[in-house]
Amino acid sequence: MIVGVLKEIKSQENRVCMTPAGVEVMKQHGHSVLVEASAGAGSGFSDADYQAAGAKVVAAQSEIYAQSDMVMHVKEPQPSEYAMVRPGQIVFTYFHFAADEKLTREFMKTGAVSIAYETVTGPHGGLPLLTPMSEVAGRMAAQEAAKYNERVHGGRGILLGGVTGVAPATVLVLGGGIVGTNAAMMAAGLGAKVYILDMNLDRLRYLSEIMPKNCTPLMSSPAMIRELSAQADAIIGAVLVVGAKAPKLITREMFKDMKPGCVLVDVAIDQGGCFETSKATTHSDPIYEVDGIIHYCVANMPGAVPITSTMALTNATLPYALQIADKGWKAACKENVGLKNGLNMVGDKITFKGVADAFGLPYTPADACL
Repeated sequence: MIVGVLKEIKSQENRVCMTPAGVEVMKQHGHSVLVEASAGAGSGFSDADYQAAGAKVVAAQSEIYAQSDMVMHVKEPQPSEYAMVRPGQIVFTYFHFAADEKLTREFMKTGAVSIAYETVTGPHGGLPLLTPMSEVAGRMAAQEAAKYNERVHGGRGILLGGVTGVAPATVLVLGGGIVGTNAAMMAAGLGAKVYILDMNLDRLRYLSEIMPKNCTPLMSSPAMIRELSAQADAIIGAVLVVGAKAPKLITREMFKDMKPGCVLVDVAIDQGGCFETSKATTHSDPIYEVDGIIHYCVANMPGAVPITSTMALTNATLPYALQIADKGWKAACKENVGLKNGLNMVGDKITFKGVADAFGLPYTPADACL
């Protein structure tokens, strides 16, 4: 198979979907790899590094699309790329279709086979291709909450950990999954008073065992969210409904009871966001204010730390990319149920129910396309 590695063109996105080490493994399996010029520059990999690993470096994005059986990205293809995608071509990347109706409808027109990192499941459950980036985003969320609580950024002017004789900040984390756990760990490590909410008792029991004493896991409910949001200096949205839109847990109406300058970090923004007033931002313009509440809604948070993020992501994605390249997408999905769960679209058919439901579009079970 000819595999294309595309350069990221989304604003401030510095990751790359395959390292030179990954290229070497692809070559060992008998595949050809085309890498767009300077695709790895933001992650510390030169074109020469890719060539030494056996890749062919090509100058134009259009060449990658024209020649490759499978193209790989980190983020979803941008509008300028839609016309280059060929019918039957495999596109393997983070899509987050349920948060973007335009992307969904445009990709239905391409006729491509769209396999989404974020809905691939592991042999024992979980989301192995989302997990590493969730770890990064969760840890970054606490850093961003600390940064934008500084008065110079419009925040409350409070140090998350406090100091001797001065109370620490209160941080509310919504969701006890990978993002929430990492965010709470980091915030607690900085010395904040942390509450982490979830609706799964088994998960709360686990969090009670692993979290430090300054982090309190609690059962989530609308009443609990209202109560704690009024106390919080920062709120981290870490809610995930796999492949579907995130629920809106913090409403604008609640702002009147919240502290002025409270920082909302919406890690769920890729899935539409879990705050009513959330809208996607970029690293170059990361925050905005609504009714005195600071919003940080960067849709590609891990792109700010690309060396860490690229290594973590490619460690997870390469085995699945190899399965697709070695066997073809149909055989690979038949043999690996977890990979089949990543199949979001085949031609103009939506094969992931959460995406179809998000926009009231017809749903076709993936098995019908295999």
